[in-house]
Amino acid sequence: MELEILRRRHIPWTWLGVPHYTAITSGPKATPYVNWTANGYRLPTEAEWEKAARGGLSGQRFPWGDTISESQANYYGYTADYSYDLGPNGNNTAFTSGGAPYTSPVGYFAPNGYGLYDMVGNVFEWCWDWYGTPYAGGSDPRGPASGSFRVVRGGCWGSYAYSARCANRAYDYPVGALNSLGFRCVRGL
Repeated sequence: MELEILRRRHIPWTWLGVPHYTAITSGPKATPYVNWTANGYRLPTEAEWEKAARGGLSGQRFPWGDTISESQANYYGYTADYSYDLGPNGNNTAFTSGGAPYTSPVGYFAPNGYGLYDMVGNVFEWCWDWYGTPYAGGSDPRGPASGSFRVVRGGCWGSYAYSARCANRAYDYPVGALNSLGFRCVRGL
């Protein structure tokens, strides 16, 4: 199936006068913003998300290569545990003015090979699949038919470099809203 991976859209809001991603993700709080039946739009499967995140590269940790620094993504640097984390340590200094860390503006970092922005770091992104171990594999892998947790991918502004790797898998309850969760839609062509 051929897909159009959409550039992440944001629900308009500003922090210090700059548009940022909104992390309203599911449940009743998302209803005013999301029409899940609109002309084939949906959340990507876990496999679709990973292919989009890699941007055409294979065998690399991140969409641009094997190392990460705060000039490439909004994440929490911790160089002592991850040799591929070039830091600096702590929250991304570009997004901590005024005290607490926050999301980076839409398109702040360079796009990957497919022209997609912010595939890692900033906010975790929901996937359609229910979380199951191990990852399904195959040509069109799907997770379990049901479960308690949905897959989230990509890491966030408060997670270590490990979580920002294209291959990293995480999960969360598909209810409510957090300032570290968001979504990106796909559409069949």
